[in-house]
Amino acid sequence: MHRAESNLRKNIIEHCRWMNAVGINQGTSGNVSVRSGDVMLITPSGIGYDVMSPRDIRQMPIARTRDDHGAPPAVSTEWRFHRAILHARPEAGAVVHTHSTYATVLAICRREIPACHYMVAAAGGPNIRVARYATFGTQELADNVLRALKGRTACLLANHGAVAIGRDLKQAVWLAVEIETLARQYYLSLCIGGPRLLPDAEIERVRELFQSYGPKPRRTDSSPPKRLKRGVYPTRQSRGGSDHPDPSRRGWEARWAGRPR
Repeated sequence: MHRAESNLRKNIIEHCRWMNAVGINQGTSGNVSVRSGDVMLITPSGIGYDVMSPRDIRQMPIARTRDDHGAPPAVSTEWRFHRAILHARPEAGAVVHTHSTYATVLAICRREIPACHYMVAAAGGPNIRVARYATFGTQELADNVLRALKGRTACLLANHGAVAIGRDLKQAVWLAVEIETLARQYYLSLCIGGPRLLPDAEIERVRELFQSYGPKPRRTDSSPPKRLKRGVYPTRQSRGGSDHPDPSRRGWEARWAGRPR
């Protein structure tokens, strides 16, 4: 195993442990994949992140086929939509799938996230769609996810969870946290009469402003987020950003990436 690939495998595990620590995944739920040349590295099925080792991370070719050939033993059951996304979206370097609570609540109700907040633009458009339901691990689900991601970098999966993609793992995890934040805000707004939505033109304006916004890789091995206690969320101290957590801010409002100032 080359050193660069070994570092990628370690990075995947650290991000998975961080997601469990902050509560956007639980136990062995969710999965992560990263592009490495013409193959993808993907988390295995049924192995807890706390005991996972770099050798447990599975490798698969990205070249798309519609059958099971090439799927290694114990690979994540959701390898089909991970591979389909990385094949169809060459700009994507990583895919993150979560079962985060509020995003999953909306997915259970098959309710998309509308333009209730300008940060919806971070997912690429005026809404975050819900992919049609299909049994987990099937090609049908992979096809449904691709349709929901057209022109977007995130979507919900009906009665299932959420998916976020990014140019690297750090950005994909950042977006997964953002989607959960938006889902919680939208859910709570529905409890007090419902949101006043922003027009599509404003979301497009914000989307253009976001072209240079979000976490940027600072070195080739994209270091993982800091390990945090549950309920403490990192925030950026300036638009340029910092990965240091601010312990005085708790809850999803203290989002990792913060908001542009």
